[in-house]
Parts: sequence; structure tokens; C-alpha cells
Amino acid sequence: MPTLTALVLAPGGRDAAIAARLLGDGGMRPLVCETGDDLIARIGEDSGFAVVTEEALRGVDPAALHVRLARQEPWSDFPFIVLTRRSPSPQRNPVAAKLAGILQNVTFLERPFHPATFISLAKTASRSRERQFEARARIIALHESDERLRQANENLEVRVAERTAELQAAHAKMVAEVEQRERAEILLRQSQKMEMIGQLTGGIAHDFNNLLAAVLGNLELLQRIIPSDPKAARLMEGAVKGAQRGAALTQRLLAFARRQELTLVPTDLADLVRGMADLLDRSLGSTIEQYVILPEGMPLALVDGNQLELALLNLAVNARDAMPNGGSLTIEVDVPRTLEGMSLPSGTYVRLSVSDTGAGMSAEILERATEPFYSTKGVGKGTGLGLSMIQGLAEQLGGSLRLTSTVGKGTRAELWLPVAFGESAVAAVEEEPGLSSPVGKARILMVDDDPLISMSTVDMLEDLGHEVVEAHSGAKALEILSGGGEFDLMITDFSMPKMNGAQLALAVQELRPKLPILLATGYAEMPAGSEIALPRLGKPYTQAQLASEIGKLLR
Repeated sequence: MPTLTALVLAPGGRDAAIAARLLGDGGMRPLVCETGDDLIARIGEDSGFAVVTEEALRGVDPAALHVRLARQEPWSDFPFIVLTRRSPSPQRNPVAAKLAGILQNVTFLERPFHPATFISLAKTASRSRERQFEARARIIALHESDERLRQANENLEVRVAERTAELQAAHAKMVAEVEQRERAEILLRQSQKMEMIGQLTGGIAHDFNNLLAAVLGNLELLQRIIPSDPKAARLMEGAVKGAQRGAALTQRLLAFARRQELTLVPTDLADLVRGMADLLDRSLGSTIEQYVILPEGMPLALVDGNQLELALLNLAVNARDAMPNGGSLTIEVDVPRTLEGMSLPSGTYVRLSVSDTGAGMSAEILERATEPFYSTKGVGKGTGLGLSMIQGLAEQLGGSLRLTSTVGKGTRAELWLPVAFGESAVAAVEEEPGLSSPVGKARILMVDDDPLISMSTVDMLEDLGHEVVEAHSGAKALEILSGGGEFDLMITDFSMPKMNGAQLALAVQELRPKLPILLATGYAEMPAGSEIALPRLGKPYTQAQLASEIGKLLR
């Protein structure tokens, strides 16, 4: 242990010099302090003891000295030697008694003193301080020993805990992987099921469109051929309307099976809602009370009317399912005054809202409501695609879907749709083309593998004054064209065995590059791999629509 410093505070007279000389002669290292604050600051680990005169202590802040001594480590008890001019007994020297209370470890030496006595007291104080440092070392060693013992006792527990944590992590990972695999398998099966349903629905709708094309075509011709008879006209009109409703149904089936390209037209949402009144009544049933708020003079929205009808019907059915014991449903059209809370470009929007008084959704369910395949309905009662499809439609239209819900009070769905500026309501109505054929008589090659469809179309074409040659396969059509026959137009069905309409069109374009081709199809969109830039006529079509397309191609 290095030699400890002996602090000396005796600012008056020669006391400091004498004390320092005596300490140095005794083999100690004295350090004279100029002030009481200096003394307090130097009390530390390298200080052995302090020699202070009674007069010097009068200039020391007792509170600061008390605080410094109170902050000593438990092993430390800094010794003081106080040089006094009177007896240190409390009866004769009250100041000494007070100092003893502050300094605690203090020895009083009355002046004048013998140097040997002073050196003896100094060495005693120094040895006392050294023993304190030795005690500190033993305490530190004991603490270190206790710490090593504690760590040694904990090592086994730590290793066991680490191994247990590894096993738990591995187990949790395995469970998570199994759950993830199960969820993926469920989603895959659901996706495959929806794909199969979509393909089946698309195929059925396509076949129905072909049948409806023949029915509507023949009914249209009958209306013109049969002499005026009110009863016959009424019956045929009813048959035509029934077939047209069937055609509208197949269009909805095709829209479900395949995503259609949106046809955006300015649309009066109030008129759209009114036009769905019967369908909504049948879908909601008698236990749901309907309220419709449709103000006059609402701006037109730029939407695809067919797709928006499907979205509105889906929202209404969701509301019905949320009210198994009955309730009320409100459909409202308005123009929001502000876009606050909506992530939409600035502009004017028309809002179509559907509100119910059903069970409502919790915040957790509401957050996931538009996730694909997420559904709170029972197994087999919902696909979880409805709201996600509606959200996608709203965003594709340049708008947004907002859902709000309160458990026990109901749900509100809002479709925000952009206003069609610069358009009028008249623009939303497609003008029915006339029956006249401004191009005059044309020679047309009609290709369709279904004689029923072919017969109906041929009759409509001949009624328009055209000359028609029939071919019931792609190969037969190529044979006719290769034989040198001259034609002004070829009309071909898409879905035919061996060679479909797209394949036939490609072959004909090589054989007769300038021959116009019209592709008739019952699909909502062309199947993958059959894309070709040809004008299309969707089945079922009217004679007027057929005449209009021919006029566009031959004009």
C-alpha cells in the first residue's frame, strides 16, 4: 500500500510548518491545505488522516464537512487530530465536545505538545486508516467470492434455462410452421375451389349466352314477321324481356368468373338504385325494412354501372346476413362536403352508402374485413371475397371504400366515386343503333359450330339484305376461302372445337389480309392465350347491334 497523505490545516502562525516538519521526520507525507474547502475536497482514498487546529475549524463550513463525512463508505472512518489550546474535556472545552460530534473519529492534542506525543498520535491515526483500507480489501474480496459462488450456483440454472429456451423456440417454430402450412393449404384449397367455380360459372354462362342469342334473335325476327296481333305481341314482348333478364344474369355470372374491363360512363346513382329496387326486395326478404334517400340533382358519377350494381347487391346481402332477426337497411346517395379522413385526390365525389342495424364488427374484425378470403361467416356461407372485390372496384374507379362499424349497433359501408365532369345524363344512355344497313348488300361468311346459333344469325343477316354463306367449322371456312370465294366480311364464333375463332382469324388474316373479321363470343373476356386485335360482338346480341357492327366494319 502506498504511503498515505497526512492533511494539515493550520492557517495561523507557524503551526502548519511545524506539523508538516514533524510528520515528514516521522516518515509520513504531509500536505498543507490552504482552506477548509480544500481540506474537505482532499479527504479521499489516498488520505490517511488530518491534523487540524481548533482555530482553523472555526472557518470550516460544519454542514459541508458533515455531509462529506456522512458520504464515506461503510468501511471508512476518516481520523482527525485536533490541536487545541485548552483541555479537550467537555466540561472545560464545550467546543471540543461539539467537534467530537461532527468529526466522530477524532483525537484532541493540547498545545504545547511534545513532538514524540504528536508523532505517536499521527502514526496511530495512520495505522487506523490503513486497517480501514485492509478491511475494505477484505470486504471486496468477500463480495467477489460471494459473486463467484452465486454465479457458480446459477451457471447450471442458466445452462438449463438456455437449453429449455432453445427447445421451446424450436417447438414454437415447428408449431408455427405447421399452422402456416395448414393456413396455406386452406387458402390453396379455397383458391382452387374459387377457380373451379369461376371456370364452371364462365362455361355455363357462355353456353347460356349462345342459347339466349338464338332465342332473342328468333324472337326479334318473329316480332317483325308476325302480323300485328296485340296478344301475340304481348306474349313475344314478355318472352324477349325474360330472355334479356337471362342475358343480364349471365353477364353477372361472367363478371364473377372473370374480371371484366370496366366501361366507364356518367351514371346517375339515384337512378341506378331505383332500377335495382325489385332485385333488392327479393334479396333482402320481408324481415328487412328498407329506407332509400335519393336527393334530386345529384352529379353523375363516372362508373361501370353493371359492376356497381353487383357491389351494391353484395353490400345489401352482407347487411341482410348481419340481421338474421330482421332490422333496417338504408341506402343513401349524397355529395360529401369534405374529404377529411379519406386518402383521395382533391375533387368532387358522389357517395353511395349502405347502413344496417345489424350485429356490427369489432375493431379487430373491421381491420381485416377487406382482406381476401377473410370471413366471419360459417364454413360454406361466405368466400371472404366480397368486400375485397368491392374495394378493388372502388379503387379502380378512382374512388375508395370506407367501412365503419359498432358492435351491437350496425355497419356502414361508403363507396366514394369520382364525379363525371363535363358530361350530361344523356351521355350515360347508349343510343340503340338503327336497323338500316348503310353499306348496302354484302356477302358474308358466317362461321359457327352450333347450327341453332348459326341459323338465327343467318336469318337476321338475310333480313338485313345480306347474302350469307354458312360454315360450321374453322376448317370448312378456310376451305371456302381457299376455293376463291369472295366475301365482304367474316363473322365467326369464338368457342369452336379443334380451331377456335381466334385461331381461325389468324389463319384468315394470312390468307385474306384485307378481309374484315367480326368475332362473336359469349365470354366476358377472351380466355388466356387467345388475345387478338379484332372487333368483338358479345352474345346475346340484337339485330340492331349486329347491323351496327357490320356498318362500322364495311363503312
